[in-house]
Order: sequence, then structure tokens, then C-alpha cells
Amino acid sequence: MESEPYELITMGRLGVDLYPLQVGVPLARVETFGKFLGGSPANVAVAAARLGRRTALVSRTGADPFGAYLHEELSAFGVDDRWVTPVEEYPTPVTFCEIFPPDDFPIHFYRRPRAPDLEIHPHELDLAAIRSARAFWVTGTGLSVEPSRTSTLGALRERRQRGEQGGDGLTVLDLDWRPALWPDPDEAGPLYREALGAATVAVGNLDECEVATGEREPYAAARALLAAGVRLAVVKQGPKGVLAMTADGESAEAPPLPVEVVNGLGAGDAFGGALCHGLLAGWDLDRTIRWANAAGAIVAGRLACSPAMPYADEIEQALATGTGSIPERTP
Repeated sequence: MESEPYELITMGRLGVDLYPLQVGVPLARVETFGKFLGGSPANVAVAAARLGRRTALVSRTGADPFGAYLHEELSAFGVDDRWVTPVEEYPTPVTFCEIFPPDDFPIHFYRRPRAPDLEIHPHELDLAAIRSARAFWVTGTGLSVEPSRTSTLGALRERRQRGEQGGDGLTVLDLDWRPALWPDPDEAGPLYREALGAATVAVGNLDECEVATGEREPYAAARALLAAGVRLAVVKQGPKGVLAMTADGESAEAPPLPVEVVNGLGAGDAFGGALCHGLLAGWDLDRTIRWANAAGAIVAGRLACSPAMPYADEIEQALATGTGSIPERTP
């Protein structure tokens, strides 16, 4: 029923991904592209929806054909788009990538003069829905400029008040460090720390953890995230796998799942959707991290992001067979 709280609401970046259909070719020489829904929070919502969760996205698009396309895609993936609204002044952003497996995937953002998803105003937020959602996911990019910054921090404060009043729920800060999207990157550290104080879960790679906490060694970074106020710190270590640590002293590590990498972009979003799924299901930390790790590996073995998000049986197959190279399901 629509009156029931959402299981996951995500907030932030949304745009169109234009990915080369020719692997290993410089962007200047690529002739054909695939068009996909993109933006990390949008992909996380899609990933969780693929796993059966009731999800919604808070974001904005341009009032243009690409914006209409994104609404169609969100609906097709089962993500509620009621809080995705148009901005007349700015075009829907597009993002190009280059694909040089196994570990080189340059991203080129076209988000000027301003991306609509940074025009989320505080008065537009449905704070009651955000407060009641079982899980809420925001990204560090949302802190980069106003009015998105005030809206992101305001939504986080709403979630923190829920916790202070005895409510449970997950509030996830994806550190999502994209220095090119910050007018003043030096502002990031203090804003990350303010946001961490209102979150219950932090997720980031080593570079992102260093920006947020000043620590780069995985265990030191996890402890610094916990000291900043979260209850669960998840540190991605690239080829060394994932470390998770709780404020209660529990820890778990998952080694990388072997996969023939096609496109590493989107793997972290699959990880995020599966992480939320496991935490909402009440799984133990080890199972949750292994499941999320497998979801990320599967997407790394596929070209696109949003349509590549795995189903639960695909994740179980990857864990059972010990490889993320799972054939993509035919639509």
C-alpha cells in the first residue's frame, strides 16, 4: 500500500549515461553509444528494487526529452519517481565514459551550467516520507553546492531526530567523492564530518575515507568513521576487497570475487543496493558484506549500470560458483 513507508529512499544525482559500445576505444574515436539511466543514487534505488525492495528517488531533471526518458526508466525499473521534478533553467545532465578494462574507466561529466539534481530545495522535501523510510541514502556530492547542501543536511537531521526519539532505521552516507563536481573541494572535509554525525552507515573507498576523515589505512579509516558518529563503517579497498566494522566492535572482510571486468562503473551502486537489502533483512554482517560484494562483481562484468543490476538468484549463483561472471538475463 502507498501509505506504508518506503523501504529505501535515495537522494541526489540523476542523469543519462552514454556508454561506448566499443570497448578499448578512446572517446574521440567512438562511433556508437548506449543510452542508460545513470547517477549513483538512482542506480542504488534500481539495485534495491531489483532485489524486491520498495524504493523511491528524490532528484530533479531538465524539462526536456532526456528528463522524460529518465522518468520512463525509473518507472520501468520499479523506482517511484514522484519526487523527481523538472527544472526549466537547466538541461538534464549526461555522462560519458571510456572503457579500458580491467581498471581504467575515465568519466566525463556534462553538468553545466548547473545540474538539476543540485537544485533540490529544502521546502520541496517530503520530510515525513524521508523520516518514515526504513532506509535513506544520500551522497557526498549532494553537499557540494546550495541548495542541495542545505537540503541534504536537513534530510539527515530529520533522520537523526528519528533516532533520538527512539526510532530505528538506516541512514547511509555514500561518501561519493567527485572533486570535479565541487566548486571548492576544500569545503568537503568539514561538510562530510557534519553529515557523518547524522548518519548511521558510511560507505566509501580509500580516497573518499581520506577526504572525510584524514585516514587512509583501512582499519584506521573505519575507526575514524565510527568516531564521527556512524554505527557501521564500510571501507572499499579495491582489489583487496571490503572491510566493514561496527561501533560494537564487530568486523567482517570480504575478498574480491573473481570476474572478467567489462566496466567497473556501477559496481559500487550494485554494492550499495545489496548492502541496504541485507541490512534491511537483518542479516549478519558477514553475509551482508559478501552478498553486496558479489553484486558489485556481477555489475563489473557487464557493460551498463542500471540494467545490469543483479537479481537475488544471480547473486546467489555468483557466491555458489565463486565468480561474478554471470550471464546477463535477457529482458
